[in-house]
Amino acid sequence: MTDHKLWQTASSEIFWYQSPTKLLDANRPPFYRWFPDGVTNACFNALDIHVQNGRGDQLALIYDSPVTGARSTFTYAELLNTVARFAGVLASLGVTTGDRVLVYMPMVAESVVTMLACARLGAIHSVVFGGFASNELAVRIDDATPKVIVSASCGIEPARIVAYKPLLDKALKLATHQPKHCVILQRPQHAAALISERDVDWATAVKNANTVGCVPVAANHPLYILYTSGTTGQPKGVVRDTGGSIVSLKRSMSQIYGVEPGDVFWAASDVGWVVGHSYIVYGPLFNGNTTIIYEGKPVGTPDAGAFWRVISEHRVNVLFTAPTAFRAIKKEDPTGSLIKHYDLSNLKALFLAGERCDPDTLHWAEEKLGVPVIDHWWQTETGWPICSNCLGDGMIPVVPGSPARPVAGYDVQVLQENGTPAATGEIGALVVKNPLPPGTFTTLWNADERFERAYFMTYPGYYETGDAGFIDENGYVFVMARTDDVINVAGHRLSTGAIEEVLTAHSDVAECAVIGVFDTMKGQLPLGLLVLNNDVARSDQVVVAEVIQKVRDEIGPVAAFRLCAIVERLPKTRSGKILRGTMRSIADGKPWKMPATIDEPAILDEITKVLIELGFAEQTV
Repeated sequence: MTDHKLWQTASSEIFWYQSPTKLLDANRPPFYRWFPDGVTNACFNALDIHVQNGRGDQLALIYDSPVTGARSTFTYAELLNTVARFAGVLASLGVTTGDRVLVYMPMVAESVVTMLACARLGAIHSVVFGGFASNELAVRIDDATPKVIVSASCGIEPARIVAYKPLLDKALKLATHQPKHCVILQRPQHAAALISERDVDWATAVKNANTVGCVPVAANHPLYILYTSGTTGQPKGVVRDTGGSIVSLKRSMSQIYGVEPGDVFWAASDVGWVVGHSYIVYGPLFNGNTTIIYEGKPVGTPDAGAFWRVISEHRVNVLFTAPTAFRAIKKEDPTGSLIKHYDLSNLKALFLAGERCDPDTLHWAEEKLGVPVIDHWWQTETGWPICSNCLGDGMIPVVPGSPARPVAGYDVQVLQENGTPAATGEIGALVVKNPLPPGTFTTLWNADERFERAYFMTYPGYYETGDAGFIDENGYVFVMARTDDVINVAGHRLSTGAIEEVLTAHSDVAECAVIGVFDTMKGQLPLGLLVLNNDVARSDQVVVAEVIQKVRDEIGPVAAFRLCAIVERLPKTRSGKILRGTMRSIADGKPWKMPATIDEPAILDEITKVLIELGFAEQTV
C-alpha cells in the first residue's frame, strides 16, 4: 500500500465533522499539511465517539498513586462528563478556540482531564513538567502566552512533597506575560495560598460549572505545544496538529502496539513528555483502550516490584516505558525475584523507547517476562514511532540493538556529512525523507524560520533527526548515538553506543554512559562511566579492568578505551535521558548550562569530581 493509500484508509477510520477531500498540501515544503480541508475535534475522537458507540461503561482511565495510596477509575462516560465540565470552567474564564492553556501538573487524573478539556474547546495546551524550575517555566509562559494556567498545590516524590504554587508564583514574577487566571487543584497533602482575583480553586470552579460540547476545528489547527530542549539549548515549542495526531496515533495503537479497543495499555511515563501526550492520553483513548496514569517510580514506590504490581492489579496487556526504568529495576533486583509475587499473565508485550536500548537490558527483560520485548525509536518531534517491530502487522525477528525497520509512512535513510548516501552498514546521519507522515510536528511555535533551519537545511529534502546510525543489509535501522556523540579517535569514527553495548553486557554493570573527551594526540578518546548492580562484591578496580579488556577484545585497540570509572548514579533528565552532552562539556572544560530538565542537579557535582580524578574538568572547578 502506498503512503497516500495508507493515510487515506487511516483517515477514514476517525470521526470528522467534515471529511477531507484533499490528502496532502505540499505547496510550501517543509510546511506540509495533511488533510488540509478536514474538520474534526480530538476530544470527540477520544471520548464522545466511544460513548455514542456503546463503550460508555468501559474503563477509560485508571489513576494509580503508590506515593499517596490513592486509586480511582473513570469509565468513558464518567471521563466525558468530567472533561466537559472542566471545559466549562475554562470557557467561563474566557478560554476560546486558539487560546493557549499552560498545564503545570503532577501525575494525577486532573492532568488528563485538563488536556482533553482544552482539546474540547479547540484551545492549545502546553504541558510543562510538574516541578520545573521557575525561570524555565517563565520562559515557556512568555513564549506560549497562555490565557489560563492550570496547576496544583503540589507534586509528590517518594521522599518529599514539592510545592508547585511557590514555583508558579515566582515564574509569574519573572515572566513578562501575565495570564488572566490560574486554576489550582488543592491536594490534601499540601494546601496552597491562593491570590484573590487571579487564582481559582479547582473544586469550587468545577462544582459551579456547566458542561460544554466539542468545538469543531480545522485538521491543521494546533492540538498542543510541547517544549523540548533535549539536554541543552533553548526550548523549542514543537507544534502538533489535530487531524494528523488523531489519524496517526489511533492507527499506531493497533498497527504498532497490537492492542484492540478494551485492552489495557500502560505507558509508564509522564504527561509532561511526548510519550505522555501520545500514549498516556491521546493514542489509547482514540483507540478505545483503558489507559493508566501512574504517580510513582519503577523502584522505591515501594520497591523494584512496583511495575509488576501495576501490571498484575490492572491486568495490563501492553507496557511501554524507557530502558532506564528497566535498568533501575535490574539494578535493584538483578535476578528478578520480585516478579514471582505477581500475576503477569495478561501482559503480552513490552515496548521500550526514549533512549537507546542496550542488548543486555533487552535480553534481561525477555528472560524475566517471557514476552516480546520491542525496542522502538521515535522523538518529540515525530510524536509517534519512526522505527518499530509492529505487533499488529506481524512480528519480524528481533535484532538486539536495533529498533527494527521503519514504520510504514517513514522513509529512513543514512547520509554522509556531504549529503551523499552512506553504504550499507556505514554510520552516518539518520534522516527521514520529506514529507513526514501525519502526526509529526508541523512547525515550532512562533518560529517557522528556526523550524526550517534546525531540521531541514542540513540535508535538503530530508528531516534531520539528530541521531547517527546505520542500516544493515536486511533493512534494520541501528540508532547508535546522537550525531554529536559519534567520536573521532585518530581518524576512526566510533559510535559511543557500540562501546556502551559492550560495557552493559558485563554481568556487573547496571547501566553506563560513554562520552568522547578531547585528547591532544588522538583528537578524542572514549570515556566510560559505569553504575554497578547492587549485588556486586568485587572491587571497582577489577570490574574496570575487565570492561576495558572487554572493549579491547570486542571492538579492538582502535577504540583506545582506557578511561573508565565507577559512579553511583548518572545525570539524567526527568524522562530518563542521560546528559552525555553536559558531561562532555564538563570534561572538556567548556562552558555549560545546568539543563532545565535534569532530575537531580547535585549528581553533576559528583560526576565533576570523578572527571577531575581522571584528569579532566580542571577548568570547571
